[in-house]
Amino acid sequence: MATVDSWSLESYVVATAFVGEAALFACGDGTIERREGIRADRSVVHDGGILAAVASADGKALLTGGDDGRVMATGAEGASTLLFEKPGKWLDQLAVGPQGAIACAAGRTAWVRLADGTIVEFPHDKAVGGVAFLPKGLRLATATTDMARLHWITAKGTPVDLPWKGAHTGVVISPDGRFLVTTMQEPALHGWRIDDAKNMRMTGYPAKVKSVSWSAKGRFLATAGANAAILWPFLSKDGPMGKAPLQLSVREQLVSRVACHPSEDVVAIGWDDGMILGVRFGDSAEALLLASQGSPVSALAWDRAGVRLAYGCENGAAGVIDIRA
Repeated sequence: MATVDSWSLESYVVATAFVGEAALFACGDGTIERREGIRADRSVVHDGGILAAVASADGKALLTGGDDGRVMATGAEGASTLLFEKPGKWLDQLAVGPQGAIACAAGRTAWVRLADGTIVEFPHDKAVGGVAFLPKGLRLATATTDMARLHWITAKGTPVDLPWKGAHTGVVISPDGRFLVTTMQEPALHGWRIDDAKNMRMTGYPAKVKSVSWSAKGRFLATAGANAAILWPFLSKDGPMGKAPLQLSVREQLVSRVACHPSEDVVAIGWDDGMILGVRFGDSAEALLLASQGSPVSALAWDRAGVRLAYGCENGAAGVIDIRA
């Protein structure tokens, strides 16, 4: 039986991540709560709300974008450093790449900040709904209305447009760099095979997909937005086309958050009633990690060893689940 250390924060939990041994929680009121054992501290990181947050590629910081136009990096000891600033912009999209690169977006513009401080700007005709790096860090993917787009970051080259009608609200790249997948304003995903731009439709959701997570080896893409965790297979060159997805843990509630285990074929599933389950891909075996809390799960993150799971909810409920007990 897993053990749970829980508490209540003062605001909506936007994201969580383990930084060193500490669990950090980025909250909608611009604060970050840090928990490490019995130690707890809270710091104001943004002058306004936190709109996006993601762990750094090396796991040494939690990066946050705010409506104050700043991207901040908060380390394991709670100290925060300014990485990027665009006063007056709402930085609501954020991604990390290799060699310390970060990407962010506001309105119709995306930016990449390289490790040496160089800033590269990518203007768009319409609002940018998501940003993601390809694995080698040479290209940036963006999601916007009616298309996804692939940009060269430092090399000269014409951007590649991947058209599909509709508003694309987020973007992810498969760990092997072969597939690009967007979430959409409608309850669907859309994908492309990058080398030949072949389209892939992933539909059938009753609600908008707000959370996705690649499995440890990139064989599956786990998604929220249905009354089960939907896992699309990406094992073959055609990705999920012509193949049925896995459906794990069917309930009457909707899945609000998913987080794949860092090394095993296991997914943590957060529901809109606050329940959290751990489910194995192969046989759908379930483990109850947290009973229903009454508020949708808004953040989930495993530690690097895959033995602790941090969670946060829309009402500020938060905690760390240790599955070793």
